[in-house]
Amino acid sequence: MASEEQLSAIKGAKVLMVGAGGIGCELLKTLALSGFEDIHIIDMDTIEVSNLNRQFLFRQKHVGQSKAKVAREAVLKFRPHIKITPYHANVKDPEFNVDFFKQFNVVLNGLDNLDARRHVNRLCLASGVPLVESGTTGFLGQVTVHVKGKTECYECQSKPAPKTYPVCTITSTPTKFVHCIVWAKDLLFAKLFGNKNQENDLNVRSTDASSSSEHSEDVFERRADEDFEQYGRRIYDHVFGYNIEVALRNEETWKNRNKPRPVYTRDVLPLPPVGQNGNKDKASTGDPSSVSAMASLGLKNPQDLWSLKENSEVFLEALRLFFLKREKEIGQLGFDKDDQLAVEFVTSAANIRAASFGIQLHSLFEAKGIAGNIVHAVATTNAIIAGLIVLEAIKVLQNDVKSYRMTYCLEHPSRKMLLMPVEPFEPNKSCYVCSETPLTLEINTHRSKLRDFVEKIVKAKLGMSLPLIMHGVALLYEVGDDLEEDEVANYAANLDKVLSELPSPVTGGTILTVEDLQQELKCSINIKHREEFDEEQEPDGMVLSGWTPALAAEKTKTSDNGLSSSNASQTVPLESEDNDEIEIILKDPEILAAGKKRKSSDVSVAVDSEIFSVTGEMLTKRKVEEDDSHNDIVMVDGNLDPNKKKRVQ
Repeated sequence: MASEEQLSAIKGAKVLMVGAGGIGCELLKTLALSGFEDIHIIDMDTIEVSNLNRQFLFRQKHVGQSKAKVAREAVLKFRPHIKITPYHANVKDPEFNVDFFKQFNVVLNGLDNLDARRHVNRLCLASGVPLVESGTTGFLGQVTVHVKGKTECYECQSKPAPKTYPVCTITSTPTKFVHCIVWAKDLLFAKLFGNKNQENDLNVRSTDASSSSEHSEDVFERRADEDFEQYGRRIYDHVFGYNIEVALRNEETWKNRNKPRPVYTRDVLPLPPVGQNGNKDKASTGDPSSVSAMASLGLKNPQDLWSLKENSEVFLEALRLFFLKREKEIGQLGFDKDDQLAVEFVTSAANIRAASFGIQLHSLFEAKGIAGNIVHAVATTNAIIAGLIVLEAIKVLQNDVKSYRMTYCLEHPSRKMLLMPVEPFEPNKSCYVCSETPLTLEINTHRSKLRDFVEKIVKAKLGMSLPLIMHGVALLYEVGDDLEEDEVANYAANLDKVLSELPSPVTGGTILTVEDLQQELKCSINIKHREEFDEEQEPDGMVLSGWTPALAAEKTKTSDNGLSSSNASQTVPLESEDNDEIEIILKDPEILAAGKKRKSSDVSVAVDSEIFSVTGEMLTKRKVEEDDSHNDIVMVDGNLDPNKKKRVQ
């Protein structure tokens, strides 16, 4: 039963929720039933059929509608007297600035990507509004509290990042099905349906004079005299046949590897009668977003394992349907796990490539899980986490700093506990976001362009949306709607200039000031010139030091908001279908449960492919490795000293 003081804090609070998905639905319901009377919700997503099994405020009739607006309507039916304000918008839109955030007493996050979460963290820091982060993945969940000057901010520690694979492995020597998925999704799909001007490692041009007429042009461009069937077969023969033959010419590569087998359409599919498309067009009418190669071909079960012939048919049909029914989207498409036709295309392409390299084929259901990094959500976990968010929000509203807890929901009981509360830690003094620590960038200033710096560092690593870059008093780059045409042209021209050739040259020893006016974030970057970089280990051709880099660990997604927090010791990253990163972290051997400190002499947490054991003052990490060809589990033991940090007093 809430005390009078708590009830007063609850009723007088103005709360901002960011995200109305799996956790968001549970959270809005819990806030309403707990007595909160002024709630604002931001969510840019619309409701999809796949949401309905766990986002209980939505029904079939709501598919295609705004999540924020429908969630409001659903809750007002059983709490009609409260005020709920929905925003069907992106939290990074200019209207949601520092002044907007200042009107709230607390912000509750349930976002679906790292970039947006960092953005909200910075706005909360700039506005001085406390932030409660949360996430779930399967049976795992966590809630963390971030208060400016009192606890770590969201970016004080490393965050998980998707595992990356060397380009040479993806393009030339795949050994796992995931390599084929990455190739099909990030190279082939992007080449055919994405930005034509974007660099892509897929093109292989022949130097053989006998075949120069076929391969000297861009083979991915559809010719004027080609129908969809002919174009599809030519693309198929190029990427699965010709490119493999070119790769086989390098005999050194295959000395200790199994050689791939070139696959041509003539080997798999008979040529169709001229002008005949069979029954294909029956299922390809109506809403372009519902177009399906499976339906067109009469394939019904996504868990069926298709043969090479069936995969080839799906590949050609999906390609045909993209050009026939969704031609206006071509050139701007990106892979989306909720795009049925895109998933069908990527699955079939990955399977054909897998067959060529002797890798086991997968069903569409399995391939979609790999391409979208999906681990299925558990609605109960969402409900537990939503309850914990509200508990922490009430503590924040009462300014009860000593009671703040970062709580982790475990899959298996540890000392009869499924919830592990941990005291939050003080701000990281080396955090460039909340402590304004200078950064150092090693870069070849005679070769790298300002565009490289903006895209790879300012946006990708520092997460700035509307950056402003200065060298002393010279303004090198700026983004904004209020710029004059000549300013826009000038900054655009600067982007394509080498750093050392800018109007105010950037060389070794230069200090750049980078600022995001929307986030009210400012940092200094010391430039250090460096000639050479390792292409495999340093693919960006530049190295940023002094920030909290993403962990080089593979993420998996679940159907709901993923967890994310700081890591004082070891971190296991996970991600959700709604795309929130999560980390299950053991901060300290001391576990707080039922309001009391407990010394854990033996606490183990099994997460994803890692098992952590805490024994006294020593953290033992045992990595679980699965053999690709068997289900055997290999245990590798090792001891790691835990990072001891000062907790909030």
